[in-house]
Amino acid sequence: MPEPGATAVLARLADRFGTVGVVSGRPAAFLAERLGDAGERLHLVGVYGFEWIEDGAVVRAPEVAAWSEPAARLAAAARAEAPPGVGVEDKGAAVAIHWRRAPASGSWGLTFAERWAADTGLELQRGRMAVELRAPVPIDKGSTVERLARGCRAACFLGDDAGDLAAFAALDRLSASGVATVRVAVADEESPPELVAAADVVVRGPAEAIALLGLLADAAQL
Repeated sequence: MPEPGATAVLARLADRFGTVGVVSGRPAAFLAERLGDAGERLHLVGVYGFEWIEDGAVVRAPEVAAWSEPAARLAAAARAEAPPGVGVEDKGAAVAIHWRRAPASGSWGLTFAERWAADTGLELQRGRMAVELRAPVPIDKGSTVERLARGCRAACFLGDDAGDLAAFAALDRLSASGVATVRVAVADEESPPELVAAADVVVRGPAEAIALLGLLADAAQL
């Protein structure tokens, strides 16, 4: 569920800025169910940019359609073989395997994912006590951020995991073209060191991130 205050601050930001969005590894429908109260001005983009909410419905990028079948086979195999406590999340053209509730199963998760990546051609991405296999198409948080920020004079992104490095790199490219940018790492003990090192600003955990966004919304109201 969203951190307390998250939906409200996103709604405030969406009312004050040209483009505000949530770009997540979770499915777009998941985001819509939990953040829909923030209003229609908030862009909800799921599975790293593979799908998004448009006019209340989930729209998927045509580039990922061919990868749904191998991803479904992988998800079925993972559910059949996974040790107790390991979670399997089927996202359509991507599958995530989580072992936060079974930390000792991390080596199984990585070995399984590497084998299936080699067999199917799905791209492997490590995360926080998880691994994800997804369609090998040129869509990620970076390309999504660049698309959303097109035409903007300034752009800011907050991230907490390895998949957010692509968004930070996108901000670097935008900065080179004259856009003012800020990279914010939402850090804790599991955060990738390279994400924290690449950040302009570091906040500790979701509560500090929401407080920072609240200050941004306040400043925009002046």
